[in-house]
Amino acid sequence: MVKRKMVIMLCLVFLLAMGLSLNASATRVPEFTILTTTEGYDPIRYEAAFLIQDAWAALGIKVDVQPLEFSTLIDRFYNEQDFDIAIVGWSGRVDRLDPQHFLGTLHSEQMDLGGNNPGGYYNEEYDELFTKQAREFDPDKRREYVLEMQQIGMEEQPLSILFYRDEVLAYNKNTFSGYVPMAGEGLYTEWLPFDVYPIGDSNTLTIGTSQEPDNINPLDSTTVWGWKFMRLYYDKLVRLSPDIEPLPWAAESVEEYDERTIEVVIRDDMLFHDGEPVTVDDVKFSYDYMVEQDFAYFRPFYEPLEEVVIIDDQTLHFVLKEPTSFFITVTLSQIPILPKHLWEDIEHADQLSPEDIPTVGSGPMKFDRFDRAEYKRLVKFEDYFKADEIDIDAIEYIIYADAEGTYTGMVTGEADMTAWRLEPAQITLAEQEDHLEVVSVPDFGYYHMTYNLRLPALDDVNFRRAIAHAIPHETFIDVLLDGRGERGTSIIAPVNTFWHNPDVPVFEYSLETAMHLLEEAGYWLDDDGRLNMPQN
Repeated sequence: MVKRKMVIMLCLVFLLAMGLSLNASATRVPEFTILTTTEGYDPIRYEAAFLIQDAWAALGIKVDVQPLEFSTLIDRFYNEQDFDIAIVGWSGRVDRLDPQHFLGTLHSEQMDLGGNNPGGYYNEEYDELFTKQAREFDPDKRREYVLEMQQIGMEEQPLSILFYRDEVLAYNKNTFSGYVPMAGEGLYTEWLPFDVYPIGDSNTLTIGTSQEPDNINPLDSTTVWGWKFMRLYYDKLVRLSPDIEPLPWAAESVEEYDERTIEVVIRDDMLFHDGEPVTVDDVKFSYDYMVEQDFAYFRPFYEPLEEVVIIDDQTLHFVLKEPTSFFITVTLSQIPILPKHLWEDIEHADQLSPEDIPTVGSGPMKFDRFDRAEYKRLVKFEDYFKADEIDIDAIEYIIYADAEGTYTGMVTGEADMTAWRLEPAQITLAEQEDHLEVVSVPDFGYYHMTYNLRLPALDDVNFRRAIAHAIPHETFIDVLLDGRGERGTSIIAPVNTFWHNPDVPVFEYSLETAMHLLEEAGYWLDDDGRLNMPQN
């Protein structure tokens, strides 16, 4: 009897030890940090992060929310890739109605530092389709590739598209008129200097904004706020109309010379802001320099380019590696023309200190001043070839601390227009102000939560699909946006109807479904209510 008791006790000790050993070898899902904006910069993204934190806590996933100043957030996300999860956004510029840009955000060639795929998503089939669609000139055939790519990307959930947010903006109808709102762009478009005209006492248009450029280096800036500012003083060979029609601009003409060659004839009446003429050497240098400096932000645009050949004093041939459907519409409308005489001796353009950045362009406005976090100013370039079509003398920007400051500037008349959308609570109030006109346009940009796929759990597609059911999209729309937006589904927004795939997987909010999928994938909750990784 004593012997039997000893055996039982030994077995219990053994089993207990085994249990402790198994428990000791268990690996909890790591604690994740979600990077987001400060509340003052964007209260919607700020609150969205905490709603996700609460939902994931019910799954045993511990999350810390870290709000960051915008430029710091962008630097951590793109340039350092130092993040677990980040809530950021893509704006809907007119060139992005072509799907090339948004598709490129999941392409493996954009995985390196500074690239547009900082989460590190890689799918061989997706990459192959990306190449095919870029070379396909038949829109219907290209559309088939684009829809399939969205299906692949959204099934694997390397990021969650949180929402598409309406652009609701305001301007002072007593000071300037002629505004032409554009989908995705709002009021602050590159046509603004040509559209508006004064009806008040001032010829200086004042824009109120709480957003500022990450920097004003055309070889380093990776935010829309850098480029919305710079594109007014740098020119491009082509500008896009609101209907995405490529209009020759710094180019006198743009034609397909053959299936791999685009012939560009530049204008002979263009000057840089320092008085030097714009030549074919400057154009060739600008494109060659982008490639040489390997500026990742523009890599999807210049990647198809094999070489730029000067034919004569006004003519260049852009020779492509393969026929490329988007080259004229996207590439030629986005690469800025840089003055060769100011940039050619700069070896590491992305390392320039602010005071050493050449700010000389050839655009309709001329750089005048930038005081970080306070003020920016551009003045009309009187020698511009279309200067007689510009009725304003200058554009100044007051940089407010937050969205509330911007709104107050509009109410008091300090600012003439907003650069960015009003917050939901401000819209009804703005509509009651007699001097303000409120306009609304749809957006084809989106806000997304991107995962760093190099990290445990986040590298598991089953984990990502499960937690996609723990993102409260409807609360974002109904509560945070007050109904002025649409839940996110794909990297191509529904308003971009021809290219959008309406049949991508939609992960409805259900914590029960999320937990069920996690358990099916081998995840389990320990006694402390923390989620653990599958045992190998």
